[in-house]
Amino acid sequence: MTDRLYVDVHILQTVPPANLNRDDNGNPKEAYFGGKRRSRVSSQAWKRATRIHFAESRDPQDLATRTKRIAAQLAKGIAERTGVPADGTRRIAEALIKSTGISAGKKDGETAYLLFYGRRQLDAIVELVADTATDLAALDAKALDEAVKALPVKDQLQTGHPADVALFGRMVADIPGLNVDAATQVAHAISTHAAELEFDYYTAVDDENSAEETGAGMIGTIGFNSATLYRYATVGLHQLRGNLGDDKAAVDAVDLFVDSFARSMPTGYGNSFAHRTRPSLVAVVVRADQPVNLVSAYENAVPASSGIVAESARRLADEFATATEQWGDTPLYVGVCHTLGTDTGTDQTGQKLADAFGTNRTFTELRDGLRIVLTERVNDN
Repeated sequence: MTDRLYVDVHILQTVPPANLNRDDNGNPKEAYFGGKRRSRVSSQAWKRATRIHFAESRDPQDLATRTKRIAAQLAKGIAERTGVPADGTRRIAEALIKSTGISAGKKDGETAYLLFYGRRQLDAIVELVADTATDLAALDAKALDEAVKALPVKDQLQTGHPADVALFGRMVADIPGLNVDAATQVAHAISTHAAELEFDYYTAVDDENSAEETGAGMIGTIGFNSATLYRYATVGLHQLRGNLGDDKAAVDAVDLFVDSFARSMPTGYGNSFAHRTRPSLVAVVVRADQPVNLVSAYENAVPASSGIVAESARRLADEFATATEQWGDTPLYVGVCHTLGTDTGTDQTGQKLADAFGTNRTFTELRDGLRIVLTERVNDN
């Protein structure tokens, strides 16, 4: 395999009236692009939605969690494994975390920052003290700190990363040795067209109001907008291999990411708007040079009169074809799944997509094709 190998994921997805990702005023996030106000969903919101979707296809023990309460989770694991009383396991857990150099938080039992770690990594730390937990719990604070100092606690957090830590990385500012470079970059999703903020004025009726009492029991407003979003992410397979230390696991993680990134949806105000949709288009591009975000296709906002999602797809196809021709960096692999017409006859959208990205496939076929290509590249090197 070449030194660098990137998997770019391009998605077009139409969302009805919704408030997927709130700003500090409770309204949908926005951004100006090409001189027009656009709907925006932050990268953090969609990364979290993607991670949550991972759990639908993976054993939770094979995934990670992000929390300040690692000591509490560790104490719980030690208690379940050894039967040592809660006060003893709490002291052991706090000493183990202290031995790594991770800063304590203001609240008892918490770290100073959120820590992203694998559940099996925590299980491995539990195993370090499983046979001696009773004796450790009987030590005073100073002796306990000395007893756990030599244990390879930090080593357990530096190896055996689950897919989500390997994909999204981990930063521990005061302990660089615990950092994991992210293999994935996710762009803020923006609408391909200009978007306007609207407000839903709603009331709630008190069901137990007497007949002579009038008016609502509650009145409020929710900001919302609707949009066809361009979503983009890229995965560096070379970095992913380094993080996981296993070629097959790296290919599996790319497939997991593509599946979950395409199927996931932020849940903000989900009960109020029922906004869950599927993408109209998913394209994957494997490159050996650099990631290429195609958002410049929408610098000029798509006009509302032109059929927004179809025009957005045509622009994406044109941008990709033009960029490939002008720069001369033909990708190693291109695949597409879409619901926007056929690649035969007079359908302009389907034909443009076929010319740029190849034959339309089902999403399963798209993932299978990507897996085959990545496996071949890994095995060749």
